[in-house]
Amino acid sequence: MHDIVETARLLDILGNRNRRRIIELLRQKPCFVTEISDTLMLSPKAVIEHLQMMEREAILACQTDERRRKYYYLANDILVEVSLKHGGTGQEISINGQPIVADESRAIAEEAERHAARKVVQEQSERLKSSVEMLARMIRAHDRLADSLDQLNHDIETKITDIARNHNDIFRNERELSVIIALCHESLTAEELQHVTGNTGDMLASLLRRLERRGIVERKEGRYQLQGVYAE
Repeated sequence: MHDIVETARLLDILGNRNRRRIIELLRQKPCFVTEISDTLMLSPKAVIEHLQMMEREAILACQTDERRRKYYYLANDILVEVSLKHGGTGQEISINGQPIVADESRAIAEEAERHAARKVVQEQSERLKSSVEMLARMIRAHDRLADSLDQLNHDIETKITDIARNHNDIFRNERELSVIIALCHESLTAEELQHVTGNTGDMLASLLRRLERRGIVERKEGRYQLQGVYAE
């Protein structure tokens, strides 16, 4: 069974077309990563990943030249052949010239399928883990922002209360204060102010006229804004 698993793993490795192309190139001569990349028109990163995988399986080996550049060569060549026998006797698979009987071939194919399925499950599990970790980070960030927002809202309410209590000589009632608070954010039209503050049209117009006379609010191009020291 161990041989079947090993063979299935090798078949899985060699099932990749680019890895087979690399092996075919290294049959001709040892090569640097850049040579393989240029010859096969693959990215250096992809080439390195393929080389490292085959090096772990002892298919390839590497050495360093006098300029400390790594070059790769075949440590153990592998030849996979699939042939169809005539006369209805089925097909024969051989690895490095060693034939594999039909039952063993089926076992290898089944093990290869199981290995591929395990890889898919593992990749899905890793993606799920990554997504869950990302979600957890987003939730923690959301909670920190929510805490900061709650504190900011509390500070705003405290400041509004302070203004209403200590500056009632400037703001004569809560309606005036609501207009000032609304204009602290940005300039607004009368219609927008009516919607934000809840004051009726006539009431709002009266409030705005009083605030304009006292130099707190000014109107520019149909929009109201704070002016002077109140705008700072």
